[in-house]
Amino acid sequence: MKIAIVTDDGKTISAHFGRASKYAIVTVEDGEIVNRELVDKVGHREFSAQKNDGEHHHQHDERGRGFGTHSAEKHKRMFANILDCDFVLARGMGRGAYMGLEQSGLKPIITDFDDIETAVRAVMDDSIIDRTDLLH
Repeated sequence: MKIAIVTDDGKTISAHFGRASKYAIVTVEDGEIVNRELVDKVGHREFSAQKNDGEHHHQHDERGRGFGTHSAEKHKRMFANILDCDFVLARGMGRGAYMGLEQSGLKPIITDFDDIETAVRAVMDDSIIDRTDLLH
């Protein structure tokens, strides 16, 4: 099993999926952590730095923020280097990103743990709680 965790420092779970700069990717086999890596993640900083040729791309969708074609394209870019993972952990994210992860075959989990090690152990022993009440 592979678990992607949004982070900025490789130790704590970021409070917001879109703003995190990295993924900590943990590989678990036979109940043991066998590999850890830290990879870059595309996020809000990159999107806000891009020039839009004067065009404002904020879309309004009746489902709320994070939905619509433009948001879906951003999410695909954010998910690109974790598509081989099973789970994605964050302490917060938008409902559009959450649903996009599900549609990409990933299981998002919103947790109130801030320590990566603690959250990974909770996934391993199936005690982690998906706090969808923290979606925005």
